[in-house]
Amino acid sequence: MKILSRIEEFVLIAVWRLKDNAYVVTIGEELKAMTGTAWAVGALFVTLDRMIRKGYLDTWISASTASRGGRAKRLYRLTPRAKEALSEVRRLQASVWKDLPENLGKEPA
Repeated sequence: MKILSRIEEFVLIAVWRLKDNAYVVTIGEELKAMTGTAWAVGALFVTLDRMIRKGYLDTWISASTASRGGRAKRLYRLTPRAKEALSEVRRLQASVWKDLPENLGKEPA
């Protein structure tokens, strides 16, 4: 299995946290809450489309709602492949970081 990029990892975690309310606006809000940085909507669409092609995300169109002026939302959900990839990233990170101190800046080189 190919290792996820950091951006892919963050997007998948955001989608997982949002459950059935994961669409580009809420994903962007979750990413900002996670990282403290605003993410460009265009970049999110590119990443989401790439992750659909890779088999990490499923997508569907919601019913239109009055609160959105009758417009529908494109929603996203993790595939089993995405869950496996996230588990693998977590396992690899734990392995790579296991011998390093929590705060590298306070340890002597």
